[in-house]
Amino acid sequence: MAKNLLDFTGQVVLITGGRSGIGQATAVAFAEQGAKVVIAGRSHATETLAKIKEVGGEGIFIKTDVSVSSDVQNLINEIVEKYGRLDAAFNNSGLFPVMNDLINQTEEDFQTIIDVDLKGVFLCMKYQIPVMLKQKTGGAIINCGSVVSVAADPGMAPYVAAKHGVAGLTKAAGIEYIKDNVRINMLAPGFTATEMTAGWLADPVFCEMVKGFNFAHRWAEPKEISGLVLFLASPMASFIAGSVFVVDAGQTAH
Repeated sequence: MAKNLLDFTGQVVLITGGRSGIGQATAVAFAEQGAKVVIAGRSHATETLAKIKEVGGEGIFIKTDVSVSSDVQNLINEIVEKYGRLDAAFNNSGLFPVMNDLINQTEEDFQTIIDVDLKGVFLCMKYQIPVMLKQKTGGAIINCGSVVSVAADPGMAPYVAAKHGVAGLTKAAGIEYIKDNVRINMLAPGFTATEMTAGWLADPVFCEMVKGFNFAHRWAEPKEISGLVLFLASPMASFIAGSVFVVDAGQTAH
């Protein structure tokens, strides 16, 4: 029988923002492949932990605000204290955009988005990478951006700026640490049906507009995004670093 290259048995995986949506689907997928999964976020991931248990996996939750340096340091210290290692991380925490024209965006809204969606990724990598550097096996980090990391939509300038920044951070860190076998890449999902987007999808007019975004004429489901995260964390992605992977059914391809 061929070796299962998506086997994460014995590995420790961190997922920020794993309470629902893409983070939850990815956490469960890692657990199904044998990983010990750490969920980090500001709200307890009770449902995610239950789903992990259902598939026979092991998962714990550590309360963390990724925009606060001391919280992130504590998160990584707790993981190392409990498991002694960190093999992969999916930096998925993020806030939804405040919809408004740029001149009507407040400084507070801009700062809040930047603090979580951009600074949060920076802080996570800052404290994840040293742990991986100490391991002979290295590690993999996958940052979650968005299609607006490579394009732009109106009415969400701070969010677009933050997600473009995540792409830049990923590329810079990716080329810095690949020589040490720490692989850093970014996922750029198209519109996905999650708890965060449920309010938008409740509007029939918006639903029809979303269907026109891409060439599948539908939105993504979280499970359709999670597979690429597992691939990028696996040995099959050993020569990939500093890359941005768009998952958008062709939205940005034309």
